[in-house]
Amino acid sequence: MRAIVYQGPGAIAVRDVPPPRLEDPRDALVRVELAGICGTDLHVIAGDFAGIQPGAVIGHEFVGVLTAIGSAVTGFAVGDRVMASDFTACGRCRCCERGDHWECPERAFFGTGTSFGLPLAGAQAEIVRVPHADTTLGRMPKGCSDEAAILLGDNLATGWAAVERSGLLPGEIVAVIGGGTVGQLASLSAQAAGAGAVIVVEPSEGRREFARANGSLAASPQEARELASRVTDGEGVDVVIEAVGGASALTAAFDLVRKRGRIISVGAHAAETWPFPLARSFANELTLGFAIGDSIRLRPRLLSLITTGALDPTVVIDRKIGFAAAPQTYADLKAQRIMKAVIDPRL
Repeated sequence: MRAIVYQGPGAIAVRDVPPPRLEDPRDALVRVELAGICGTDLHVIAGDFAGIQPGAVIGHEFVGVLTAIGSAVTGFAVGDRVMASDFTACGRCRCCERGDHWECPERAFFGTGTSFGLPLAGAQAEIVRVPHADTTLGRMPKGCSDEAAILLGDNLATGWAAVERSGLLPGEIVAVIGGGTVGQLASLSAQAAGAGAVIVVEPSEGRREFARANGSLAASPQEARELASRVTDGEGVDVVIEAVGGASALTAAFDLVRKRGRIISVGAHAAETWPFPLARSFANELTLGFAIGDSIRLRPRLLSLITTGALDPTVVIDRKIGFAAAPQTYADLKAQRIMKAVIDPRL
């Protein structure tokens, strides 16, 4: 079968690879009808995560049709159209029972090697194996497009998880650092959750314009502090969501947040350490938290928002391709010439 594989730092290729097979009674095989390219995939191909090896199939966002199920899979049948979380979870352990699926000891993150758990081939392929299918997969409902389901599996779940973790109250002011896909969806999530205003902080004018067109205020990093002060009468914003995944962006959050405010980071971090402003955080009673999207837990709530029309995440998708265009599309994403791309293996 065809798939997009990691070749080494900075390089991918479309290759023929052996198709997956059922390896456990709880597995399922999905014929991929749409896959996404995520900012985390850019970290993967850059070599930021040590757990990925050359030849590995990448990608972790997909929807498709079940072509085979293991004997222990009870919630689905061959032929069902399904969406998926970007990682797997057993659904039975203590972590899963309390909704902390990312902390499941059997977690595997599609297409990232051993960087975040057990190794598992990715979804930018014609067929993908899904462990713990009853937990990892969800049935495609009416009123949810394939594109929306792709985003629900990771980017939208991540943006919503940031808002959820922040404890946002209606009317509070939010700043989102980073105007990529996750940042824009965090902004839309905050708006849907009742934020009084959202400021997207982003160096790209094109992405700032996108944020403004979709209900946010926007500022360059140099303008952000002044705008946040103006909107909040000098106090600073109630919540800052860091959606970049770097030390400088996380440090910048402390210049925007009010005293006793909250900072939530959902960017994918690869660095082991970061100089934490301890005395300032103590004096200002700041809260710093981290969140990872969990579409297994959030799927019912987000599907309700999507199918009722309260939230349309698909506005961030600006390119649809076949496999052959993947190398150029990855380059365009890295250069920020596009925001979000999806792959149709049938093209």
